[in-house]
Amino acid sequence: MKRIAVFTSGGDAPGMNACIRAVVRTAVYHGIEVYGIMRGYSGMIKGEFVKLDSASVSNMVQRGGTILKSARSQKFMTKEGRQQAYDQLMNNGIEGLIAIGGNGTFTGATLFEQEFGIPTVGAPGTIDNDLFGTDYTIGYDTAVNTALEAIDKIRDTADSHDRCFFIEVMGRDSGYIAIPCAIGGGAEIVMVPETQMSTEAVIDTLREGWKRSKTSFIVIVAEGEVEGNVHEVARRVKAAIPQLDTRVTIVGHIQRGGSPTAADRLLSSQIGIAAVEGLVNGMRNVMAGIVDKKLVYTPFADTISKKKLINQSFMRMVEILNS
Repeated sequence: MKRIAVFTSGGDAPGMNACIRAVVRTAVYHGIEVYGIMRGYSGMIKGEFVKLDSASVSNMVQRGGTILKSARSQKFMTKEGRQQAYDQLMNNGIEGLIAIGGNGTFTGATLFEQEFGIPTVGAPGTIDNDLFGTDYTIGYDTAVNTALEAIDKIRDTADSHDRCFFIEVMGRDSGYIAIPCAIGGGAEIVMVPETQMSTEAVIDTLREGWKRSKTSFIVIVAEGEVEGNVHEVARRVKAAIPQLDTRVTIVGHIQRGGSPTAADRLLSSQIGIAAVEGLVNGMRNVMAGIVDKKLVYTPFADTISKKKLINQSFMRMVEILNS
C-alpha cells in the first residue's frame, strides 16, 4: 500500500487532531503517502484532498476540534454519491482509508467497501463512548471532565440558594457521560436511557431528601433520556413538589470542544498508530480499539449492531454514595 487517506466524520471530539497526527506520522514512518480529506464523506465526493506530512501535523496534539473539519453528507447515502467518491479516490491513487468517527461513519465505510472494495480501518471518535469494541472512545474523557467542571460550579450555586438543578449532559442514547458525572459531581440522581428511571422515582427520591432537611440537589439527565428532555422532567417535578426551587442547565456543545486530556491524547495516539498498521497488514472494515488495556480490532458489523452495556456497578455506586 503506497497511498492512504484519513478523514473525520460525524460529531467532532477532543483528540481527533491527535489521532490525525498519529495516522500521518505512522504512515510516514512506514513510507506511505497520506492525504487528508476535508469535511468527511462530503469532501471525498468533491475531491477536497490535501497532502499531509510530519510537518503539517506539528503542534497539533493539544488542539481540540479537527483540522480536517467534519460534515454530514446526504449525498454519500446515495449510490451516485458513493460512485463520485470512489472516482475521486481513484483519481488521487488512494488505496485505503482511515475513518475517524462513530456508527454513521462506519456504516458508510461498510457500504462503500461492499460496493467498491475500498478497505477502511476505523478509529472510534465520539464523546459518547457508545461504540462496542473499545472501552473508551476518543474525546470521551475530555467531555466528562468538561461537564464535571460545569457541574462543580453549578453545585456551588445550588447550595447557596437551596435549589434543585436539573443538568443535561450529552451522550445521545447512552448514559456513559452522565454516570461518571453523577458519581464525580456528587449528584443525588442520574437519569440515563439504560435504566429507564421514571419521573415518579425521581420525585420520590427528592421528597425523601426534603424530609431529611436536604435543601439542594443535583439531578443529572442524559440527553437521550426516555422520560423526555430535561425541561420536561423538571416541569413534572416542580408540579409534584411546588416548594422545590428548580433550575435547568444544559451543558451542551462545550463538551465537544477544548484541549484533550492526557488520557485522550494517549488513546488517540495509540489508535491512530493501530489503524494505519492494521490497514497495512490487510485489515478492512474493522475498528481499532482498546479493551482491557489491549489493542483489538472489531468488525464494523459488530460496532454498528452490538450494544455497549453500562457497568451496573456504577449505578450501584450512585445509589450508595447518595443514600
